[in-house]
Amino acid sequence: MFRNFLRSLLGLAAFMLLLQGQVRAQENAVPSAAPGPEAEPPKVVMVHDFEGTDLINGLGGASGSWIINSADVNNSYCDEDVVEVTGKDGRLTRALRLNYSVDSDIPSQSGFWTKLQNFDALHYDRLEFEIKGDPEKGFTNRFKLELKKCKQSPCTGDMTVDEVIKGSSQIEVTDQWETISIPLNKITGIIDFTNPKAWENPAIGRKDLDEMVFIFNDRHVTAKKGTVFLDNIRFVNSGNPGPTAVDFPPRTKEKTAVKLEGLDFAKFLIGRLGGFPEKSVVKKPMPADDREFLMEVARDTWRFFDEIVDRDNGMPLDTVQIGQGDTALSDGAWIGDYTNVTNIGVYLMCLVSGYDLGFITREEAVRRLRLTMTTVGNLDYHESGFPYNYYDTTTLERTSYFVSLVDSGWLLAGLYVVKNAFPEELGAQADALVKRGHLQFFYDPVERQFYHGYYEHLKVYSDYHYGTFYTEPRVTSYMAVARQEVPRDHWFEGLVRTFPESFMWQEMKPINRKVHDVLGYKVEGGYYEWKGLRYVPSWGGSAFEALMPALLLNERTLAPEGLGQNNLSHVWGQIRFAKEELGMPVWGMSPSSVPEGGYSEFGATPFGSKGYRPGVVTPHASVLAIEYAPEEVIGNLRKMIELYDIYGEYGFYDAVTVATGLVARKYLSLDHGMILVALNNYLNDGAIRKRFHADPVMKSAEELISAEKFFDEAPVSADNVKNSAPAL
Repeated sequence: MFRNFLRSLLGLAAFMLLLQGQVRAQENAVPSAAPGPEAEPPKVVMVHDFEGTDLINGLGGASGSWIINSADVNNSYCDEDVVEVTGKDGRLTRALRLNYSVDSDIPSQSGFWTKLQNFDALHYDRLEFEIKGDPEKGFTNRFKLELKKCKQSPCTGDMTVDEVIKGSSQIEVTDQWETISIPLNKITGIIDFTNPKAWENPAIGRKDLDEMVFIFNDRHVTAKKGTVFLDNIRFVNSGNPGPTAVDFPPRTKEKTAVKLEGLDFAKFLIGRLGGFPEKSVVKKPMPADDREFLMEVARDTWRFFDEIVDRDNGMPLDTVQIGQGDTALSDGAWIGDYTNVTNIGVYLMCLVSGYDLGFITREEAVRRLRLTMTTVGNLDYHESGFPYNYYDTTTLERTSYFVSLVDSGWLLAGLYVVKNAFPEELGAQADALVKRGHLQFFYDPVERQFYHGYYEHLKVYSDYHYGTFYTEPRVTSYMAVARQEVPRDHWFEGLVRTFPESFMWQEMKPINRKVHDVLGYKVEGGYYEWKGLRYVPSWGGSAFEALMPALLLNERTLAPEGLGQNNLSHVWGQIRFAKEELGMPVWGMSPSSVPEGGYSEFGATPFGSKGYRPGVVTPHASVLAIEYAPEEVIGNLRKMIELYDIYGEYGFYDAVTVATGLVARKYLSLDHGMILVALNNYLNDGAIRKRFHADPVMKSAEELISAEKFFDEAPVSADNVKNSAPAL
């Protein structure tokens, strides 16, 4: 999640620098190369050499210092000035001197910023500068540098509109001048991975750079007070750009002796599966009895996990797309012969669910689980003990360099379910896989949050963290604390319930955001309120962020005034936002396929800190809510079948654009898995959840869930659930 720090307000002097920067922008701009196809940008662009009489940089941008909390100015500060010193070459030069302090009793950050004036670093591969610490006054041996831009470039300057993205690098400091050379390919946070063009040329992420920030963080620095010198900040084209964050590992195995394409390739893949649909749309009378109706949906959904799995290795396929004609293999049909580790973890839960629901015998469930876990155990793993994020389901080659925190977490969760579902037959095998990796590998003790993951080929962590509490990774956070691999303060103090009111980009201003004590930890709480519903927001307002963790975590029972009540509010938020605010006949928004093509994020916008856009409805978002609003969910599913051609041989297709009725004829392993596991929990008294909590390690941490109340007042309760959420 994107985490923003507060900069102290600009004073008059800084404001004047901004005005001067506008006047001097042309004077200090990099000279343009001669027009024509042969023109090349200069090899070096000097951002700041500090030889001038003020802090306007070579791009015409202002510069200055900042602190995160202006009320703490006596303890937290960064005083900047330009001084004459002996440079790296032994000659006198002018350099920036930063006298900093983050020596405070409260969380403290300070630093220095310089505006980059929407500079395009597209043709540069290094950010370089000279740095040294002052041995007399002391200095930190490390601090952080960030490059920032707006996702919709260039920045408008409107904090309510601009969504800032940023990439970072850790800087090492000694008492001697050193040249720091940061490969820009390793600053992955400035890449907008939602932009298809970034996958063709990730260097476009270096366009329209807005700001460079040097950060002294009290939890990161090695000395909380000190002095460092900076000089000659520049972008450099070394001619060696290096690998990129979107690179794929080389493939070494062929699937077939002769290359196959189109329908022939699809038929080859189908030959490796347990089956494939014949019809594209199924019209059949559904049982009038609600439980029988849900069993019918579960049975059809199970067919996906019974058939769309490689028979030889037990790997579930990520996606199948059904054709646009009357038959499944008609025009537009496509089979994705790849999977990721979340799919595998959820598939393990689906095999257990298939047994719980009576679709397969115990012996068959054990056989299939053993096959899949044997395959998982033989995959190419990262040295951390975790698998890579994607694999080819035919050759089993890894197809990604990325090691993902949240995906690794869902694989672990699935293994815990298997371990406790069939302890005699599969307990030892599952336990061996559970113990291969240590979640501390992904943990950032400075931020007390998890990195999104790790790029093996770049040897860097993702620039972003999972920082928002009420989101899908809370299952992984729970497991990490339960396994004693990260400290408890991660759960209570590291994860954000609501963002400060000054974060203008968020959907709403938080109410009652204050520090309260939970088990001796200082938790900053707060909540949003929308049409009488009080709730802690997720990041995007999607059902999957809010409710997927509840497939495993017993939040409804353990936290009736905390996470359980919050889940209920989000369910009614989904219902009311779609039906009352948007006037839709059906509801349920979450990341899903886009019927017009592709995949995107959707949500009930007010229920996210940075709410996703609404529009597309996906059945899994509805089914996830079934334990909180069963009548409404069943009615919603029936309405979808009545209004749209959204039902196939494997149950509900992935999504529908309500405005047009266009259906995405896709089955996604993750989305379909959420449907099956949720139905199993509802029909079998929380069967999957009970297996997860039955593990002694997982049970040991239940206090994390039960200890926290989100609201000082009693939960909202009313007879008319259309206008307010009922209490649990």
